[in-house]
Order: sequence, then structure tokens, then C-alpha cells
Amino acid sequence: MAEDTAIFAGGCFWCMVEPFDSLPGIEKVRSGYTGGHVANPTYEEVCSHTTGHTEAVKIWFDPDVISYKELVDLYWQVADPTDATGQFADRGDSYRPVIFVNSPEQRRIAEESKKELEESGRFDRPIVTSIEDAKPFYEAEEYHQDFYKKDPLREAMMMVPRKRYQEKYWEDKAHDEV
Repeated sequence: MAEDTAIFAGGCFWCMVEPFDSLPGIEKVRSGYTGGHVANPTYEEVCSHTTGHTEAVKIWFDPDVISYKELVDLYWQVADPTDATGQFADRGDSYRPVIFVNSPEQRRIAEESKKELEESGRFDRPIVTSIEDAKPFYEAEEYHQDFYKKDPLREAMMMVPRKRYQEKYWEDKAHDEV
């Protein structure tokens, strides 16, 4: 079995796990921090906005079952690409939307997908999600992993703004179509 990874930031990492976790070809999804200048940051350090890190998810997947392009297409549906200062109720640089690419091929796919989204007219504001080279990914503390399974009621409440976003912009394309 082949294995590849994808790293996406789209606000609170708790809300970014479940949409990817249940798809065929996904080996695992881990919450963590990336893009900063401090090694092995803690949640408290990242929340202080002094480490330069962004909350993100790292996804291990089998490209023979699900493609990187399919993952990027789903990413657009679960993170608001028009909000550079946070996502939904989460504000600040640690919640900014970023596609972290691991290779020139991932960069090409992400940039083409972003261009397609910009040209689609789906949004009335500019697409501001950045595409950046992947940096070291530090897994978050264990209590952050698989949060949607550990506290489904709280997760459901946190997902309300994302669900409204999906209904407004993606009602014609449910995330389970990937």
C-alpha cells in the first residue's frame, strides 16, 4: 500500500478531523501545530500567538484510494477560504487557513484547485487561503486527538458555524461526495 500525507489548517483542529477521518483511503488524521519557529510547542504556547504556529491536521492517506486533489476539494468545503484572520468563531493567526504542501506536485494541485475556486464565482470575496511549504508538524497533546469522538456534543456545537457555511456555499456538494 502506498502512503502519502496532506497537511491542512482551517481553524480549530478539533473541527478539521472528522470530515477527513471517515473517508475511504484515510489511514489516520492527527491534530497538531505547524508553520512556527518553536520546536515542540504546547497548546498554551500556540494559543499565546508567540510561536508562529497554526493549528492544523496531518492526514495519512493511500493515494491509490483517495487522491490529494480529492482531499484539497474537501478542504475548500470545510474551511472558509475567504477569511485570512481566523475561521468561524476562532480568531487569530493560529487559526488562519493554509494548505501546507509536501512536494512540487502537491503545490501544483493546490494552486490549480485554488485558481479553479477563484474562477468559479462561488464566493463574493477573494480566496485568501495561502499555500505554503510544509514545515515540521508537531502532534498536539493527546486530549486534542479525535476530539469529535471524545466530546461529540461539544464538537457538534462547535461545528454549527461550519455547517452554516457549507449550506450557504456548498449546498450543491456535500462533503461525503468525495
